Amino acid sequence: MDSMYVHIPFCNRICTYCDFNKVLIKNQPVDDYITALIAELKSHGRQTLKTIYVGGGTPTALTVEQLDRLLKFMTDQFTVTDEFTFEANPDELTTDKLDVLHNYGVNRVSLGVQTFNNDLLKVLGRTHNFDDIFKSINHLEKIGLTNYSLDLMYNLPGETFEDIDMSLKYVSELQPKHISWYSLIIEPHTVFYNKINQGKMSIAGSLEEGEKYDKVIGGLGALGYPQYEISNFAVSEYESMHNKTYWLNEPYIGAGAGSHGYTGKYRYYNIKPVNHYINNMNEHGTVVKEKLELTDSDKFEEEMFLGLRLNKGVSEARFMEKYGLPVDAVYGDVLNRLTERKLLKRHDGYIALTEAGRMIGNDVFVEFLL
Repeated sequence: MDSMYVHIPFCNRICTYCDFNKVLIKNQPVDDYITALIAELKSHGRQTLKTIYVGGGTPTALTVEQLDRLLKFMTDQFTVTDEFTFEANPDELTTDKLDVLHNYGVNRVSLGVQTFNNDLLKVLGRTHNFDDIFKSINHLEKIGLTNYSLDLMYNLPGETFEDIDMSLKYVSELQPKHISWYSLIIEPHTVFYNKINQGKMSIAGSLEEGEKYDKVIGGLGALGYPQYEISNFAVSEYESMHNKTYWLNEPYIGAGAGSHGYTGKYRYYNIKPVNHYINNMNEHGTVVKEKLELTDSDKFEEEMFLGLRLNKGVSEARFMEKYGLPVDAVYGDVLNRLTERKLLKRHDGYIALTEAGRMIGNDVFVEFLL
């Protein structure tokens, strides 16, 4: 395998919209977790990998000493040839922590900005503010870690089109290499979900959401950030190599509580609760909760769902190489129907969403269920 995802499930505060595997870091057995995580990573043996992505939770919630311990082991155990990404919150990215990341070869940072509007940041439950964003980016640039991505969201409760304009203005000033700009998804078991169900909060409907998405795409395109995936934009040669592993449906290792991995034949899921993860690693030397063996139909569906997220689309030659069948043998009728509806297009050996198709991507993906 060429890629690895490592999960740090700790946060200093739980965001109102977040459904990832996470816990408040206070009073948690963080050092024991790192011990268990190192043991899991060690079980994969020494490897050379193209990409490692450390996400969460909030990896920068760890102390300088904890970061140093984890990254020292990781860089001893794994050689990363291309992209070593670390997620970070702006207010937690101190110079000391940045030095640790930089010293151990982290060469890309994904910065959880979400919005430049302080009032909206409070609604989201974020711990940082506008000034923290610029301070952290100044730290990054001072040490020469200029390959950073801004993680933004749109269609937030109370958000206006002017807020998107403001974000585009600051993107233009900061000139990051990469932008991830996602529409807010209301997930069950989150504060937002409960407030909306109780009538205490609302978000814009699908029409306005689509207009905001158009503004994001057009605004970033005008600034020199072409879209390469439904929610991702980058200047030339700075597309996320690690995330493209997922969209190209390639195998990767997942490590840490609640992480997922993919072998090409099955997907596996690690135990979520932190204490269960630690205990299972200590007692049994394994943390895999479940392995899901994929049928041929599962593989075909995932190849289409994931690949169609990319603007370039699904390679017909690659589909044939992986599965020994032309894509039309599996999905001929579906492809014809969606092409006639101008939701799909075929170009240069690829099958891709049209602009209209990207606007209703999930509806298109459902068509590929076998």
